[in-house]
Amino acid sequence: MELDLRTVMRHFATGVGVVSTWTEEPSAPGGRRHDAITVNSLIPVSYGPPLVALSLRHGSVFLADLLTSGFWGVSILAADAADTARTLARPWEVRAGALRTLAASPGPHTGALLLDGPGWMECTLADTFTAGDHLMVIGSVVATGVREAQNPLVFLHGSLAPAPAA
Repeated sequence: MELDLRTVMRHFATGVGVVSTWTEEPSAPGGRRHDAITVNSLIPVSYGPPLVALSLRHGSVFLADLLTSGFWGVSILAADAADTARTLARPWEVRAGALRTLAASPGPHTGALLLDGPGWMECTLADTFTAGDHLMVIGSVVATGVREAQNPLVFLHGSLAPAPAA
């Protein structure tokens, strides 16, 4: 029997968000080069203390920047943000160009960019461990916020879609 985890997991709806971080770069505006990627691997780990986890592919530029800075922001995406999700799922060069035009502001606790959406959080690096071809990154949540109620964007059957109205 062949295992096909990817096909099975396509039947599990997950929320979609953007995770952002930065690295020091004196030639960049404000001395920081920002990066952001689309994720659907965000999971709460603990509410006391507040911890979340991300699963990131080994060797990615984004992961290297996150491990260097030790800070990241999470923006939960609204149903109308599918284009943003697709753009930030592209290679670094495309993401870098998009970040110059997306409406985003640095979080007050970490400096990581926060995008518009139903909710956001800022995190500091707490722990990491290898899990197969990915690195699980555990973050201490240092700030959270919610905006007006909006339907979230979800990933299901290999596609982005708005979640049904509550």
